[in-house]
Amino acid sequence: MPATAAPPVKATRSAVEKSAIKKISIRLVPFVALMFFVNYLDRTAVSFAEPNGMGDDLALTAAQFGFASGIFFVGYIVLEVPSNMALHRFGARRWLARIMVTWGIVSLLFTWVDSSGGLYTLRFLLGVAEAGFFPGAILFLSQWVPSRHRTKVLGLFYLAQPLTTVFGAPLAGWLIGHHGLFGLEGWRVMFLFVSIPAIVLGVVAWFYLIDRPADAKWLTTEERDWLTKELAAENEQKTGHEGKHAKGDLKAAFTNGRVWVLAVVYFGFVYGLYALAFFLPTIIDGFQEQYDTTFSVMDKAWITAIPYLPAAIVLFFWSRHATKHGTRTWHVAGPAIVGGISIPLALYMGSPTATVAVITVTACAIFAALPVFWAVPSRFLTGAAAAAGIALINTAGNIAGFASSYITGWLKGLTGDYYVPLYLVGLFMLLSAVLMVLLARRAPTSTSSLPENQR
Repeated sequence: MPATAAPPVKATRSAVEKSAIKKISIRLVPFVALMFFVNYLDRTAVSFAEPNGMGDDLALTAAQFGFASGIFFVGYIVLEVPSNMALHRFGARRWLARIMVTWGIVSLLFTWVDSSGGLYTLRFLLGVAEAGFFPGAILFLSQWVPSRHRTKVLGLFYLAQPLTTVFGAPLAGWLIGHHGLFGLEGWRVMFLFVSIPAIVLGVVAWFYLIDRPADAKWLTTEERDWLTKELAAENEQKTGHEGKHAKGDLKAAFTNGRVWVLAVVYFGFVYGLYALAFFLPTIIDGFQEQYDTTFSVMDKAWITAIPYLPAAIVLFFWSRHATKHGTRTWHVAGPAIVGGISIPLALYMGSPTATVAVITVTACAIFAALPVFWAVPSRFLTGAAAAAGIALINTAGNIAGFASSYITGWLKGLTGDYYVPLYLVGLFMLLSAVLMVLLARRAPTSTSSLPENQR
């Protein structure tokens, strides 16, 4: 019998590549996205509790609620970079599992909070407990796939954030409706039941996650070898492009100008993200007086969820477009411009429907840009520098989370409405667009590590 001809090398690699990425997308991404879903729900549960009994029970002013929302980020900021460095040292499996169990326990304690001071303390401790989860998840997924697949993978991961509100808002409303269960107010019942999944998932993560492709028994030998060699070649190429400034140490991240510019870009997006996340339920609650109407707890929950379903759809297709055609500057700058213009327009709508419609455009803009944005840092950072750089950028986002929460509440209390706070959101998002364009125009020094079609 004649010998069977060996398949072309290129075709073999293509088949191995497709199967490896598909397995990672099915095996790892949904689980890490579920962790993110629970993480974001626990983080923003306070926004559902405040207009549904917690604000009255704890006698919170708008400024106090803003401070309680924002102080979470203070604890997160303090420990974020050290936490991500610990993840790099000890491995994602151990560290992400530890984070989840710790934050689940702290979140559970909100069930029995009885004062504004207690709320401040628990929100701070929740930030300490959660520190490093998000940048750690980004780093973990980035270490499993080559750069050309990261936008797609991070897009699938990021779907968890808008979907948290799509499903989490009605869930929160349903739980709040169980007032009197175990002798607890409705908002306390909500805190009780949204906290338990974090503890359970943390225990499961310890056994389910794997730190690197070389140890994944669910990959074939060919898939493991391909991933290991591809990722090693990418890391070596990054080091070659950056020379002595990309040796994988902390200094490489903290002295890299691109990291700092990206940190400011991210600040603008997250400022808008959390202004909506923490205050949209309160704004919707205010529709009742503003437009002389009445909403039930579930009505308010469903209205809060409306902007986030289209946002999830836009995020998915925007990420796919960036993956297919190459990540370009306008994939980030374009949504920033749309969001910066649309959010102040919401102030001038004449009905709840029109207001929510414009806010939906803003939410779509923010979520379209975020996963594409996070594909950028790992293109020029590797090793410990990637861990530190991603954590540093996310730290800027957490500063924005604190600033947007506190400043929005403070300005609302000072001016009596949301005009000035939302204009400020628009300003920061437009700043992000400008900086992203300027960063791209600094080529070749700013984008020398990126392919031409990704600048």
